[in-house]
Amino acid sequence: MSSMNRRSKNITEGVARAPNRSMYYAMGYEPGDFAKPMIGVANGHSTITPCNSGLQRLADAAIDALEQAGANAQVFGTPTISDGMAMGTEGMKYSLVSREVIADCVETCVGGQWMDGVLVIGGCDKNMPGGMMGMLRANVPALYVYGGTILPGRYKGQDLNIVSVFEAVGQFSAGRMSEEDFCQIERCAIPGNGSCGGMYTANTMSSAFEALGMSLPYSSTMANVEDEIVGNVRRAAAVLIEAVRKDLKPRDIVTKQAIENAVAVIMAIGGSTNAVLHFLAIAHAAGVSWTIDDFERMRKKVPVLCDLKPSGRFMAIDLHRAGGIPQVMKVLLKAGLLHGQCMTITGQTLEQVLAEVPDVPRKDQEVIRAIGEPMYAQGHLAILKGNLSPEGSVAKITGLKNPVITGPARVFDDEQSALAAIMAGKIEPGDVMVLRYLGPRGGPGMPEMLAPTSALIGQGLGETVGLITDGRFSGGTWGMVVGHVAPEAYAGGLIALVHEGDSITIDAHRLLLQLNVADAEIAKRRAAWRTPAPRYTRGVLGKFWKNASSASAGAVLDLYDER
Repeated sequence: MSSMNRRSKNITEGVARAPNRSMYYAMGYEPGDFAKPMIGVANGHSTITPCNSGLQRLADAAIDALEQAGANAQVFGTPTISDGMAMGTEGMKYSLVSREVIADCVETCVGGQWMDGVLVIGGCDKNMPGGMMGMLRANVPALYVYGGTILPGRYKGQDLNIVSVFEAVGQFSAGRMSEEDFCQIERCAIPGNGSCGGMYTANTMSSAFEALGMSLPYSSTMANVEDEIVGNVRRAAAVLIEAVRKDLKPRDIVTKQAIENAVAVIMAIGGSTNAVLHFLAIAHAAGVSWTIDDFERMRKKVPVLCDLKPSGRFMAIDLHRAGGIPQVMKVLLKAGLLHGQCMTITGQTLEQVLAEVPDVPRKDQEVIRAIGEPMYAQGHLAILKGNLSPEGSVAKITGLKNPVITGPARVFDDEQSALAAIMAGKIEPGDVMVLRYLGPRGGPGMPEMLAPTSALIGQGLGETVGLITDGRFSGGTWGMVVGHVAPEAYAGGLIALVHEGDSITIDAHRLLLQLNVADAEIAKRRAAWRTPAPRYTRGVLGKFWKNASSASAGAVLDLYDER
């Protein structure tokens, strides 16, 4: 390791050397410490959500391991918003905004304090992309540590998770569940610390980061409450110190081929629609050319190999016990669907990392399929276009018998009125719900629609009612749903001009999202349409409203050449 790190070099060359060091002496530093690397520990611990309430012991382990390895740990915090707690409320508008705030925190602390490397520890959904974007912006040696998944809850012999609660709301309101069962599911679904347990957004992004080469092998599916995750953090600290010594930086690792590897794994595991939005943003932070059409290109060649919730049977911890993401990657690698030469944070290529992993999944598990026996022959995240979404929209098409519907539009300008209509039994089979003015700028913040989609599932309408929105979906969503419709309603996208009763077609086979209204009528409506007043003009929501790009470009805040 170099005897002169970035921080000490900066101090030595600056006129403020003595006052600068004095600040460190106040924290107990000794003269010899200034020759050690300064490693940031971005600690996402909070008691806001079970996703993050188990992170402090991981941060403590990281600090101890870094100091034992001869580094100085510099700890700083990053915020989180619990999607599960904020869902269906005005607070949900802060969720995607928090991705940008977290990225800013990491970039600001690493850059402002001239750190030599950074270990980012996170749990809830936006912790992952936010942390990765900050790491890529700062571009010092960095490693992501996922706080771990939650174990399933249990009731009446069935595994439960957060989506079980949302779906129970629909079942209870439809008279399909007793009050006792409803209350017990609410109490039992979340048994302790960890991020939501299916292949929802947090576990999707952690899995993708492992495939990207920015997390350690097997780390993305560990349970927060089990002991192996502490050992993983200690190994991560040692690997990061070695990366500092070698000057192996995030942008050396996160190339276009590495992003292709990550997206291949997202398709293979049946991951969240949010991965589309987040990897557009991650690619932007990495300076990699990547568009929404690249997801469709990857979807066509990568099968779904894993039987995971929300549309499948198993949880992320089951995937871990079946061989984890390394087993999924080895199957893809042997099929020629991964770039094995990509570098990872370990200093090894992906092919080297997977050298000892079996070529085929174990016979004693049912979570991971062999390449010749996939769940689906092609990926599940389809990019739909048409007059309603010329820039693209995202549909998760797994679990559907027939992902095609043409029906009358039921139009809602907010989530709450849409949910109320579902709960009141006003939505019928064959309807296509339109939830709009919920995009990056219209929301603002592009909130998730888990409450209405889960209510549809709970009422038995998941296969027969369509739902389109310029907002987002939870990783726990499934059904005849299409999100990220772009351009969004606030920007004058055609979704703003849909009237109650208009015919809409969702056709995943033809990758089509179409408003079946004559061009002359559309032109008449457009002439009469006016941009609505923004809902927020100050604070972080106001900043997001003012600066957010289209969802088709990742809803990032620094794509200044777009407007």
